Amino acid sequence: MISRVLTDFIRLFYPNLCMVCHHDLAEGESVICIKCLYHLPRTKYWYKPDNPVAKIFWGRVYVQNACSFFFFAKGSGYRKLLHHLKYNGKKEVGFVLGKEFGYELKKVSDYQSIDYIVPVPLHPKRFKQRGYNQAEEIAKGLNDSMGIPISTDNLVRSGYTETQTRKTRTQRVENVSKAFRLENPEQFKGKHLLIVDDIVTTGATLEICASTVLEAKDAKVSIVTLAYTSL
Repeated sequence: MISRVLTDFIRLFYPNLCMVCHHDLAEGESVICIKCLYHLPRTKYWYKPDNPVAKIFWGRVYVQNACSFFFFAKGSGYRKLLHHLKYNGKKEVGFVLGKEFGYELKKVSDYQSIDYIVPVPLHPKRFKQRGYNQAEEIAKGLNDSMGIPISTDNLVRSGYTETQTRKTRTQRVENVSKAFRLENPEQFKGKHLLIVDDIVTTGATLEICASTVLEAKDAKVSIVTLAYTSL
């Protein structure tokens, strides 16, 4: 009883609210309430190999599969989830949504042969500014529900790049064309790697990451992101 009263008192000043509807979260809920999670605008692209996310990479880099968890649409209350993840220090958003996404992916045979989950790396300078890598937090959630190990020390970011916001696709590719490298190609030899990021728009960064990973002999690549937005 004392613990419950103390919790209620703390919530008066530090409310534990759903980041979408701003209602109180129930016990056991985190980041997003069950109702908002149920209504999350899922793409269901993991069931469609020729989906719009996969088509982004056609003719650019060969990937086994590619999909996103939900639509990042203008006017949607769900957009704020990624804003909190990327700019407001709410790294738990990545873990919670990554975990839910993993539950969906593990049902599909195309994603059952993954050997490593590989988050898109941040440059150390940007990591220091933010304090964490949002893609890595998503990867942790995927790991929790899928049971697949994470690799964070092989694909590394070797060059600091400008933000991709407001750049054309060509400019984005040029901006990151030499930004990544593999520390140990042998580690990914013959492996199926799942590259993870928070959002895909033009796919420029993910394309370069995939191309870099495919430098490992007989490696295969699939790509997933939490959100998908079309230009």
